[in-house]
Amino acid sequence: MEYVPCISQIAALLADPKRSAIVWALMDGTSRAANEVASLVGLSTSSAGAHLARLAAGGLLRHEVRARKRYFRLAAPEVRTAVQALVSASMVSADLISRSLAQPLPPLPLCRASVCADHLGGEMGAELYLRMLGAGWIEQSEHRLEVTSVGISRFAERGIFIPALAHRRREAVCACVDCHESRPHLGGALGAGLLQLFMQLGWLRTTEEASTLQVSSNGQREISKIASAA
Repeated sequence: MEYVPCISQIAALLADPKRSAIVWALMDGTSRAANEVASLVGLSTSSAGAHLARLAAGGLLRHEVRARKRYFRLAAPEVRTAVQALVSASMVSADLISRSLAQPLPPLPLCRASVCADHLGGEMGAELYLRMLGAGWIEQSEHRLEVTSVGISRFAERGIFIPALAHRRREAVCACVDCHESRPHLGGALGAGLLQLFMQLGWLRTTEEASTLQVSSNGQREISKIASAA
């Protein structure tokens, strides 16, 4: 019998959203410390460490020790190529697939964030939405999304006051799904306010492509801390 590559092991590793997020955070080829990776993907250091160990044992990552810290990077360029292929395969729309094949994938910071109407979309927006749900800042009530008392307090600490948003001629908060990311992100006046805040702080900036956002290294770090359990 001819040798058949054991792709199921790799598929099982990447099937976990937390591990796939870790691999995605290392797609630029940079070697990062475990605590930095944890911050980028919004995990606790211990949780990220366990997932990093599994990815390294599975051959997707390599690590080295520097000054008593473990640094991780992709094991080989082929790992990046394989992940990019999976991203392309996940695009259901034939139009999106053809455009992705015609043009090389943009750098990681450009892939992670985009503008959806007037609020933050893309992978970064979806991850932020999930962290806020998990931290109890927002909650789904029947068919409505609501900001909790905890969320009202946390947003106020960042200069966004929910009671003031409620008086505007639009929804204060809602869940929105764009065509590029199947998971929801934060929309409404709150979503717009957060995007405006992130841009004022210099964490995000617009690019030549209308819907694409460039994420600064500081922005990547600080946005990943919002509603994080770490």
